[in-house]
Amino acid sequence: MHLLSIAAGVAGSAAAATQAAAENGLVINWFWILVSTANFLFFFFVLYKFAFGPLNRILEERRKRVEDGLKDAEQARLDRESAESDRAAALQEARREANEILARSQKVAEESRERDLAATREELERIRVRASAELESEKQRAIADLRAEVADLALRAAGKVVGETMNDDRQRRLVQDFLTESGTAPNAAKERNG
Repeated sequence: MHLLSIAAGVAGSAAAATQAAAENGLVINWFWILVSTANFLFFFFVLYKFAFGPLNRILEERRKRVEDGLKDAEQARLDRESAESDRAAALQEARREANEILARSQKVAEESRERDLAATREELERIRVRASAELESEKQRAIADLRAEVADLALRAAGKVVGETMNDDRQRRLVQDFLTESGTAPNAAKERNG
């Protein structure tokens, strides 16, 4: 109640001052200035508390979301650049490995081809040597067979001319003597015994 009496006293003195000022022309009523200021402050506090406060919170949340979005976008850009450089490095590494594999496979193929050619040459040489040996052997055998035939024919012809039968040992000795005289006896003897 004490406040009410003070307020009433202030209001009375303010009214008296207003009346005195009204008589002089310009009136400044300090009571109403204080009341208006208090009203302004009260409504400003109410607006701040119930309107600007939530609005500030909403704006602050939005500002945080925008900042977070910008940070995320920057991080995504950095990650994308990092991923791009990693992809380029991986691609470069894959190309290098592919070139190494290609070079190794070409080297292995070349070595394999060289080995195959060498083996083929060796096999052809063995076949040629064996064929030459077989050919020489067949030639010698054919010559020996031919000489034996010639010797048999000559013995039969000589037997008919001489008119007597010759035994095998005697025939062979005569042929051997004939061949010795003509210079081919050693080969013929070898072929006959072989």
